[in-house]
Amino acid sequence: MGNEERSLVVVQRWLKMHAKPYIGVVFLQVSYAAASLVSKAALNQGMNHYIFGVYRNLIAAAVFAPFAVLFERKVRPRMTIAIFWKIMLLALFEPVIDQNLYYAGMKYTTASFAAAMCNLLPAITFLLAWTFRLEEVNIRRLRSQSKIMGTTLTIGGAMIMTLVRGHIIEFPWTTPHHQIQQPVSATAPHHDHHVKGAAMIAAGCFSWSCFYILQAMTLKSYPAGLSLTTLICTFGALQNLVLALVVERGDHSIWSIHWDIILVAYIYNGIVRSGVVYYVSGVIMNEKGPFFVTAFNPVGMIMVAMIGSFLFQEQLDYGKVFGALTIIAGLYLVIWGKSKDNKASSPSVEDDDILRTGIISTNNEDITLSKSSNGEIEVGDIAKAHLDEDVV
Repeated sequence: MGNEERSLVVVQRWLKMHAKPYIGVVFLQVSYAAASLVSKAALNQGMNHYIFGVYRNLIAAAVFAPFAVLFERKVRPRMTIAIFWKIMLLALFEPVIDQNLYYAGMKYTTASFAAAMCNLLPAITFLLAWTFRLEEVNIRRLRSQSKIMGTTLTIGGAMIMTLVRGHIIEFPWTTPHHQIQQPVSATAPHHDHHVKGAAMIAAGCFSWSCFYILQAMTLKSYPAGLSLTTLICTFGALQNLVLALVVERGDHSIWSIHWDIILVAYIYNGIVRSGVVYYVSGVIMNEKGPFFVTAFNPVGMIMVAMIGSFLFQEQLDYGKVFGALTIIAGLYLVIWGKSKDNKASSPSVEDDDILRTGIISTNNEDITLSKSSNGEIEVGDIAKAHLDEDVV
């Protein structure tokens, strides 16, 4: 095998081993951004977030159940009491607490503000993962310092976007001539409602972080991702149903379904935001950990801020732009630190290729490696002669 061919193989294997998680988290952020924008449009049309939680999780469970039965029939672990209660808690943390608090808070704010507040998620998840030893942190090592600094910058950037104001950036679609009248809650929320909405979203982010940590723990004892996703959505729908019947008792009209943006929100959030996202995040989490899954949240925030200015005429100012740039810098530090973690915990692609083939080249000669009965790597006789000559 020539050097060029070997280099190509090494690059292909690196992409196969390392690129998929990054593609996956970018997909998650695109899904989050689309879900926020569709849900905000539905909320502006009067969607009830309690009913939303019931329908979206029912749809997700109905879509994913056949796949779980078909593909995981032989690999699904036996259900135990401990696993059952973990699944019940997972259904409570994300489909019930997080979703209801997040969308209730979005009613009082804007889609871009809600997405910006969700940048608290990486920091909370990092602290929880550190606490439960799901994330490696050694304050003396540069890679850990990079992750801590990146998390701090991410939070700081989110706070800048929320609190710092500047000159409004005028786009053709945000000028008064092009603006579409929106409900007051969507464009100019009252200060008290704004604070109330921010508190709801922050509490939802804490519950979301707890969901990610518990999901990582549950997947170790119940590694059937499709089945776990189906069960979370099923119990999430049941718990949301009980909550909706208690809170919205007597009003039967809110359960009606029409061909409008609210139905689109039910279907999209059910299939993609609940079902696909739960499964994909679990797959990535198995390889990279829960913190890696949440570290890319700023990407979704930037997309929501830009698209929200077009769809809902949400104003974009220099404070938000500066905050977004700060978040990008923090995200880069987090990715760098996480990549160094991966290099420290696993052999390089070339080392792995050597161990797999058992052949290395030196002075145009092939040296054969083999394993002894005790697992140690031994060098062939011809190789030993070459090595002895090198030593002499």
